[in-house]
Amino acid sequence: MTISRANVSAIAEDLYVWLPPERGWGLANCGLLASPRTALWIDTPYDPSLASEFLAESRQRLSEGVTVDRVVVTHANGDHLWGAGVLPDAEVIATREALGHIHWEPTPQQQHALVNGGDPDSLLGGYLQRHFGQFDWSETEPVHPHTVFTGELELRVGEYPVQITALPAAHTGGDLLVHLPHQRAVFTGDVIFGSTPEQPGDHPSHWAGPLENIVAACEQALATGAEIFVPGHGPVLDRSGVRAHIAYLAYVRERAHALHAAGIPALDAARRVIAEQRHPELGLPERLVLTVAAEYRHLNGSEVPNVLEAMGQVALVERELAEDAAARPPRPRSGPDVRASA
Repeated sequence: MTISRANVSAIAEDLYVWLPPERGWGLANCGLLASPRTALWIDTPYDPSLASEFLAESRQRLSEGVTVDRVVVTHANGDHLWGAGVLPDAEVIATREALGHIHWEPTPQQQHALVNGGDPDSLLGGYLQRHFGQFDWSETEPVHPHTVFTGELELRVGEYPVQITALPAAHTGGDLLVHLPHQRAVFTGDVIFGSTPEQPGDHPSHWAGPLENIVAACEQALATGAEIFVPGHGPVLDRSGVRAHIAYLAYVRERAHALHAAGIPALDAARRVIAEQRHPELGLPERLVLTVAAEYRHLNGSEVPNVLEAMGQVALVERELAEDAAARPPRPRSGPDVRASA
């Protein structure tokens, strides 16, 4: 699978967003804030090819002699961090807690070996190749933030203030919000996965939680008074779109807690939430396995599992959903076949 060219568009004064045209694992949104003297990236694409594309698009929007000299990383998942290697002289900024997540995930080259060296006929190997095989990290070195902080950090990009706030553990242990007051915009990272009726997104995949913290982070983004919200994935949202996402998170949290109280194991609980089909428009329903498991860990006080073990359960549920769909009889037509009479 090849990735179609991303869309770069202006969403406010001197603020641009890079939006992959497809949904799926690893296709994250990125931002560019430009000024006559300096420029800032908010997150980076997943691999050097995509990051080089974003860099070329950024340069077209910068004044002569201006470079992107800082990168703020909303969290340390590779699809938001690893592309920083195309800016070797830029300062990479993240929360102090993000350092722990960097050590938990495979390195870029380890992940490349897992995706491309695994058995495509195995459950996990096939899933990884289908969903991550289009990326190339064969020569990508790990990215280490130069500046880490706790609490709040304020920068300036030319005349524009940039207010960065570290969050309690939410999507990962090390998330942050980027508020641009002049542009009335917030970059939320994967605290929010965007979806609209016109452009449905994917189910979130949350590694840390609890969901209570993720909801609180969404509400914190709204409390800035911003009107534009750039999620980690999916379409740009307005305030009503953020509220709709909060409702989604509240539903998943309520079901996870109810199923936990009933003694249902986490994997079976995820299967039940998926089967309820509350949001059939969203892709990758198997990712609910990760979110429900994270919520159960907080309820149980258990440790975070190995990432490959967790992804193996995701792959299992994807296969089960595919088998169920294949076994279902085709839906009868509701009317005459217009094409046959045309």
